[in-house]
Amino acid sequence: MDPVVHFEMPYTNQKRLSKFYSNVFGWDMRYLPKMGSYVLAITSPVDKNQMHKKKGAINGGFYEKGPYGNTPHLVISVGNLEKHIEIVKKEGGKTVGKAMDIPGVGKFIMLRDTEGNRVGMLQSSR
Repeated sequence: MDPVVHFEMPYTNQKRLSKFYSNVFGWDMRYLPKMGSYVLAITSPVDKNQMHKKKGAINGGFYEKGPYGNTPHLVISVGNLEKHIEIVKKEGGKTVGKAMDIPGVGKFIMLRDTEGNRVGMLQSSR
């Protein structure tokens, strides 16, 4: 069974968004302009390798609303990205773009399921 490891949601105002999630839930909100105005949300304590100390916890992120994404989505960890891309297509899903390397994280691709939902798949490099 492949677990959900990350969530992503869109935003229109980075400062307002960061203040809200920090004040309401105590999340550590990190603005990463080198990643296209991405905001990383640390939702529970992590160790020196950025791994959660609490089993089952996941981090998330926020991206600016735009033509390529205005809805929340999940990221699912898979052991073999290429194999899962084949399965997605066989089962009626479609990939969105090409797989990309995220340094220090792994290989990532976005897909659409049979219902049109956006779902990310990640093969971790850790």
